[in-house]
Amino acid sequence: MEERRKQPRKDLMSYSQVYDLRDGKLIGYLGDLNLLGGMVISSQRMEKDSELTISIELPELAGITETTIILPVRVAWCREDVSPDYFNIGMEFKVVNERQKAIINAIMEKYEFKRQIPHYPPRPSEQSLDE
Repeated sequence: MEERRKQPRKDLMSYSQVYDLRDGKLIGYLGDLNLLGGMVISSQRMEKDSELTISIELPELAGITETTIILPVRVAWCREDVSPDYFNIGMEFKVVNERQKAIINAIMEKYEFKRQIPHYPPRPSEQSLDE
């Protein structure tokens, strides 16, 4: 599948709850995020190109007093998750103001899942090669 994303998404360590403000129901949990959109892990399928307003419950963030962020979104795609009981829903943010951008950046900075390669000491056989 062709990658059309304009910004790479940041996988998150904090799965914030995402609600549909129309009916107040929980859609699912935020799995990844960037300034243009996010992916929600949900137990329900959503129709592509449907539009809604979501509320994301914010994790604890230094210097941020808001507890939620409200954004109008378009469902860009919906696919079955690896687990057949769930769906991954790509949501495109339609409008993001400067304060919301600052909050999204703070979430990505603090809660991005960073895959780090461990730095193991060299094996004895590797040390002898370097000497």
